[in-house]
This record gives sequence, C-alpha cells and structure tokens, in this order.
Amino acid sequence: MKFISVRDFKNSSATIWQELPEEREMVITNNGKPIALLTPLSDKTLEDTLSAVRRARAINAVKLIQQQSVENGTDKMTLEEINYEIKMARKERKK
Repeated sequence: MKFISVRDFKNSSATIWQELPEEREMVITNNGKPIALLTPLSDKTLEDTLSAVRRARAINAVKLIQQQSVENGTDKMTLEEINYEIKMARKERKK
C-alpha cells in the first residue's frame, strides 16, 4: 500500500490517479498520520465498496465500545444492572 502526503497529493494528483488502479489503495497522510484512503471505484463497484466500508466502520465502532466497556469495568454487568442503568437514564432524560 502506498502512502502519499497531502502535499504530494496536491502536487502530483494526475500521476496518483494514473497509479491508483494498479496500486488498488493509497493512504493520504498529513504530518505522517493517515487521514484518508483512496481506492478505485466504478459505477459497478460503488455500492458494494460503500457497503463494505460502512460495515467495517460499524465493526470498528462495536470493537471500540467493547474496549471501553472493559476499560470502564462495565463488561461484567448483569442484565439486571444494565436494565437499571437504562431505566435511570430514561428517567433522567424525561426531566
């Protein structure tokens, strides 16, 4: 996978677009940190690619929630405790 700085992306965009189909994926970086992913698309692959990206985001969101739950110690809560927390949050929201 090729990494490209924002500056290189601005200065060499024509070359990057030509290389993209062969590279398959390129990561755009800013100050050495990834900020975007370029991947070739077509009318035929657009919906499938968007669906795959959205699915990957959802999976990552669930993993993050699970990790936070472990860090906060809430991963060991009983169903009764969970239901109580939900009840209290709803009660607080009604105020």
